[in-house]
Amino acid sequence: MAGPFSHLRVIDLSRILAAPLAAQNLADLGAEVIKIEKPGKGDDTRVFGPPWMKDREGQETRESAYFLAGNRNKKSITVDIATPQGQAIVRELVARSDILVENYKVGNLARFGLGYGDLKAVNPSLIYCSVTGFGQDGPYAARPGYDFVFQGMGGMMSITGERDGEPGAGPQKVGVPIVDYLTGLYASIALCAAIAHRERTGEGQHIDCALLDTAVAANVTQAISYFCAGEPPGRLGNAHPQVVPYEVFPTLDGHMILAVANDGQFRRFCQVIERPALASDPRFATNSDRVVHRKELLPIIRQVLAGRTKSEWLAALEAVDVACGPINNFKEVFEDPQVRHRGLRVDVPHALGDAPLVANPMRLSATPVEYRHGPPLLGQHTDEVLGDLLGMSEQQIEELRAAAVI
Repeated sequence: MAGPFSHLRVIDLSRILAAPLAAQNLADLGAEVIKIEKPGKGDDTRVFGPPWMKDREGQETRESAYFLAGNRNKKSITVDIATPQGQAIVRELVARSDILVENYKVGNLARFGLGYGDLKAVNPSLIYCSVTGFGQDGPYAARPGYDFVFQGMGGMMSITGERDGEPGAGPQKVGVPIVDYLTGLYASIALCAAIAHRERTGEGQHIDCALLDTAVAANVTQAISYFCAGEPPGRLGNAHPQVVPYEVFPTLDGHMILAVANDGQFRRFCQVIERPALASDPRFATNSDRVVHRKELLPIIRQVLAGRTKSEWLAALEAVDVACGPINNFKEVFEDPQVRHRGLRVDVPHALGDAPLVANPMRLSATPVEYRHGPPLLGQHTDEVLGDLLGMSEQQIEELRAAAVI
């Protein structure tokens, strides 16, 4: 069955990660996504390597792992939008499309006659999604920015890292570009909403997604805790600010995660570790008590858990429905039976071999995600799109190529 967005065509004028992920979500759900890249260079992430994808013979290509992450199911064409001919090509494509996704600095596309107002005149029902660092307005709107900057500015790094006074204390970023990922997801949701609105009314619109907005929104529980308490929260390492015990603990042969989310689990946990009196101790009887008295409780738990292996503890705690888990590296992640069962690695056909990708986590029973083809080579579909969609002749295409327009 065709995907839910198989009737839509998307022009992807984005690079790096946040906006490409939004376009990839539409592609996974069936949309035809045409990625427009700069001739001879392409998306910045094409050179974010090593590591590089391997071809059918096991040899390294120059296709970066980073580029593979956000560009499957797309077609790539090369167009120099700084040229009048390139701008004309984009306008012709927009006239035949439904959505445009871009992440240029505020005002840059308007300089080329490709801003929202310009392209709305070409296609009044166009949905135009802009992803920027700071949004389309405000005192910082013209500034550039990357995920790392927004993890700091948005407050995330002020609550991530070891407590002051602990070894290795200090602010830390998340190990993945989480603000990029989340902005891509918010943009995807906004695009779905705009598609639903247009299908009812025929009206397009401009979507304004900002990484700073997302970074602040991602801290929602801690931000509202600040509003209520009046004091900025600090770093707690792996601990939870409002739930105890809920962090990483050492065992006889490594570390494990313990996540006791309610009083019933805590009572069962105390039985398993053979310390039932802890559950009735007035300092620890409720989660609120445990939060207040975490400094007294945690050393007791650490001492007990250090006496047995993590596999012993995990088996015993899982048997009584106490949430816990290992800390896997990526080799262990993709060897995990549940991960394998869910098919979270997918190997998708690519021009040079099979591209190893991470599955889209959306599961739809009637219109499932499809992996039609891997991320494209730079300009792989230029002739196809210009010829089949815009009706250009081979001679016209070669003349544009000779003029470095494509």
